[in-house]
Amino acid sequence: MTETFHLSEAAQDFTWLLDKFADETSGVVDVIAVSADGLLMAAAGEADHASSDRLAAIVSGMVSLAAGAGLSYGLGALNKVIVDADGGYVVIMAMGAGALLGVVAERTASLGTVAYEMALFINRTNAILSPRLIEELKNSVGA
Repeated sequence: MTETFHLSEAAQDFTWLLDKFADETSGVVDVIAVSADGLLMAAAGEADHASSDRLAAIVSGMVSLAAGAGLSYGLGALNKVIVDADGGYVVIMAMGAGALLGVVAERTASLGTVAYEMALFINRTNAILSPRLIEELKNSVGA
């Protein structure tokens, strides 16, 4: 018998906002939230679970490298990482509680719009993003 995982209201709000971001931001293919320890918290978009896990590892690794480069040159705290490739973009921003927001977007997407919508999502969720919510979201992804 499979156990049903019931999300708290805060977790439901978080995942609803993530789905809304993915659905309503033109050119966005995939969106993930990643915990500070590099684990997938939530995903929205076209990717399956295995692809979302792989993207979480990529996001975590890229942020680690970028933060190390910033520290080496005294640039301060990391704000965002942008990968600009022939086929599209990967944009990563820091959220509260040490979490990360990663987005894969098509080349036709407006990078400015994607970054703006990411910032809005982060502002909307920072009030509810706590260590307890992060743990709940991480546990729900595997449920």
